[in-house]
Amino acid sequence: MMPVVNLRARGSGADRLSAAGHVSRGFICGSGLVLIGLLITGCAGKVEPEVRTVRVEVPVQVPCRAPDIAVPPWAAAGLKRGDSLEVKVRALLAERRQRIGYEKLLETATAACR
Repeated sequence: MMPVVNLRARGSGADRLSAAGHVSRGFICGSGLVLIGLLITGCAGKVEPEVRTVRVEVPVQVPCRAPDIAVPPWAAAGLKRGDSLEVKVRALLAERRQRIGYEKLLETATAACR
């Protein structure tokens, strides 16, 4: 039902303004009640979100932890200036074999990280 203002009614202009005020106040209050009703029904329909745990396989870089390789005591480290040529050559050949073995150990350790 909609309120109607009779503007042809005889009376003062203040009465007409008063009647218009009543009508506008009725619309405002009525629409306020409708808004409150809509808000209440809107809140009632809310559903809590479903919490799920999902496992996702993602590759992650891991820092390489290669084992520490001890540096061997080199054969040529103990040579003296006065040693004979034969002693120096034998020490250098032995150290060469040591270095080849040491390099293989280092390569093996770094290959484990690949």
